[in-house]
Amino acid sequence: MEAIKLMKELKSNLDQEVHYLPKETGLSLIESTQENGNGVSAKCRDARVEDLWSLTSFFGYSTQTFVLAVNLLDRFIAMMKVQPRYLACISIGCLHIAARATEEECNVSSSHELIRISQCKFTVSDLSRMEKIILEKLNFQLKAVTALTFLHLYHTIALSHTSNRKDVLNLDKLEAQLKACLCRIVFSKAKPSVLALSLLMLEIEALQSVDLLEIAQRIQTHLKISKADLVHWRGLVGQCMREYSSPECAKPDHKKLVWIVSRRTAQNLHSSYRSVPELPTIPECAWDESESQALITTENHLDLSFSL
Repeated sequence: MEAIKLMKELKSNLDQEVHYLPKETGLSLIESTQENGNGVSAKCRDARVEDLWSLTSFFGYSTQTFVLAVNLLDRFIAMMKVQPRYLACISIGCLHIAARATEEECNVSSSHELIRISQCKFTVSDLSRMEKIILEKLNFQLKAVTALTFLHLYHTIALSHTSNRKDVLNLDKLEAQLKACLCRIVFSKAKPSVLALSLLMLEIEALQSVDLLEIAQRIQTHLKISKADLVHWRGLVGQCMREYSSPECAKPDHKKLVWIVSRRTAQNLHSSYRSVPELPTIPECAWDESESQALITTENHLDLSFSL
């Protein structure tokens, strides 16, 4: 009965995942944007996601909070055309929204603390305004189906079908690998179900477990994930893991950060956010259809403006 329930849950999430995918045309435009241009580039986006990973560790937030924050960020910047100088405010706003949606209320840091620790040059009112805009543009859809959703389900299914201790999958390791993938915008184009299965398959190959491989193949068949899709994304995930494990790769700090500062420095940090100027008014506009070869039939062109 438990196995049937899990498989039904898998299918239900598979039906829902498409509603929480960033617009692929928007992601492609970000990938094609040059550094120091008018729009957010892939490198700029990836750097902000790495910062979110570090902040997630610093505040002791869960992997779920980080993954949701990245999902919100990608959905927003793939929909709205924003300038790089606003990306920090957007990303911190996404993290704050995600934390409120997933963490216990007593564990959620204040807006002031987020700004103070991240040392970003915007105010609490700026952040509040940005969060409101993000929520409105994403239609308040916060409980997203993500790759982490499927990773946890796959892990539970695998555990329920094997009694071999050597075959036990390390969920913490799988989550860390997912975080590394999410730091690269290319993986935002992958369906969450396929990305999670790619991570699972690679780990099973490392364990050389015939039993677990059979379980993963059953999941693939149940979800009707094509072999071509799985081979494509598993190859990209494998490449990402090899590059990420190399000593040349700079990584966000996985450990919870601890700051040891003097009282004077602490006081300066405490008040620093008050002295920075508010972000200037920027145009609020969606990606122009003419900027992509694909037609976005549902896109609304907005000529409104807002002050942060």
